[in-house]
Amino acid sequence: MNIFARFVTLIALFVPAAGLAQQSVPAGEPGDSVPEIQVVLETTMGEITIALAADAAPITTANFLRYVDEGRFDGAVFYRAMSLDWGDQPNGLIQGGAQNDPNRLLPPIAHEPTTVTGLTHSRGTISMAMGDPGTATGDFSIMLQDQPGMDANPDAADPVWQNGYAAFGTVIEGMDVVEGIHAAPIDPDKGEGWMVGQMLAEPVVIVKARRAAGD
Repeated sequence: MNIFARFVTLIALFVPAAGLAQQSVPAGEPGDSVPEIQVVLETTMGEITIALAADAAPITTANFLRYVDEGRFDGAVFYRAMSLDWGDQPNGLIQGGAQNDPNRLLPPIAHEPTTVTGLTHSRGTISMAMGDPGTATGDFSIMLQDQPGMDANPDAADPVWQNGYAAFGTVIEGMDVVEGIHAAPIDPDKGEGWMVGQMLAEPVVIVKARRAAGD
């Protein structure tokens, strides 16, 4: 299952998960804690500052930092805005990154489930996009609201959802930019299959990704 095909089951995944078994810390707001490494995404709509959970998710953080340090995100785009009609609004996620560009991609990384990292998919969380666990490369999503269905759920029947997605940090500045990207116009004819209606008409460029001063 490739990086985009994995999202075919997201509609079921994002149904509010009352009673879903979660083995991670309670969801909080961006800025509740500040891990030691911060990255700034300079986009054409403004800056997004992300604090990476290097201690909790070292493999995923190291991969993301390699993309940053080697300039692999420079000129890449946020290309997708998925909207959800339940919960606090706006709700859903934005997605960006390498978008399968062979000139940007690094090898896939090992999966770090939330049951291991203790992280959750709360508002502002950054998480790796992937196909099956262990296939994540250089695409990532940022949550608009809490998405507990993306956390690992050991009680799920499907092994994919048993592992969930790999959260690895949180937005500490620039959620207004995230919401602005999410609100950007959608091209109704762009995308393939079920992703039609989720692709931005004009992708938002990541002009530069860099470590924050001092990191």
